Amino acid sequence: MPLSISTQTSNRRLQEKVREISGEMFQKCYQCGTCSGSCPMMEHLTAAPRKIMALLQLGHEDGLAEANTPWVCASCHTCMVRCPRGIDIPKVMEALRQLKLRDNVDRVPPQSIAPEVIKDAPQIAMVSCFRKLTS
Repeated sequence: MPLSISTQTSNRRLQEKVREISGEMFQKCYQCGTCSGSCPMMEHLTAAPRKIMALLQLGHEDGLAEANTPWVCASCHTCMVRCPRGIDIPKVMEALRQLKLRDNVDRVPPQSIAPEVIKDAPQIAMVSCFRKLTS
């Protein structure tokens, strides 16, 4: 089924925003799978990093919205270091998170976290979680 003009425009807008925020040319990705093969979080992802890059190249907003990959990405930069095309994939993941956060929907309401969890969690973990998962 061909894409409508409005869908194509929307997809192009998504791609332009990710490129603007991340500064990365994700279109250079040729799906070699090196990022996915070296990702330490792979077992927790619903979509491999290479799939995220493919979905982004295709402008598939629904597929990107369903994936937990940008949220689970540890930003360890292993994928970036090993990428033969030199793409900073954590920057792309951060751009996808930022775009989603701009929707102003909390993924983890702070008031829902048990006090004992807050007490025992390292502060940096809490700050990181709030940056990634709340608006």
